[in-house]
Amino acid sequence: MTAEDTMRRLELLRLEHRDMDMAIGALIVSGTGDQLQLARLKKRKLRLRDEIAILEDSLIPDIIA
Repeated sequence: MTAEDTMRRLELLRLEHRDMDMAIGALIVSGTGDQLQLARLKKRKLRLRDEIAILEDSLIPDIIA
């Protein structure tokens, strides 16, 4: 995967993470979401965060001090 591909993927993941955050907030405020649905959305959001962190780390070269 090229750096350009990684940046594109990173931006898509960040967008999905923000969307997930908004969806979770809307469900909590509306009170229409059940606990299982909220748990699944939160779990997905955590997976997105982890994938974002991995991609960000791959873009930063290791520097030996």
